[in-house]
Amino acid sequence: MKTNYKTTGVCATSINLDMEGGVIKEVAFDKGCNGNGKAIAALVQGMNADEAIKRLKGINCKTRGTSCGDQLAHAIEERLKQGN
Repeated sequence: MKTNYKTTGVCATSINLDMEGGVIKEVAFDKGCNGNGKAIAALVQGMNADEAIKRLKGINCKTRGTSCGDQLAHAIEERLKQGN
């Protein structure tokens, strides 16, 4: 199921997330740093959602208190709360 997560505190404005059975199928960042967004998306594709959260949550970009990776972890958590 595809969902769109509105980000806060980062250059990307939202994250499009597709998960199935607790596994990340596809991720796309809207706006932000194109290269970093594509790199993060490629690295988490096929990864278990819990593992991605564990690896990404808490990563800080500059002094923002969050990052695109951290926002993706939040997006995955939201999606898991809604049901897989």
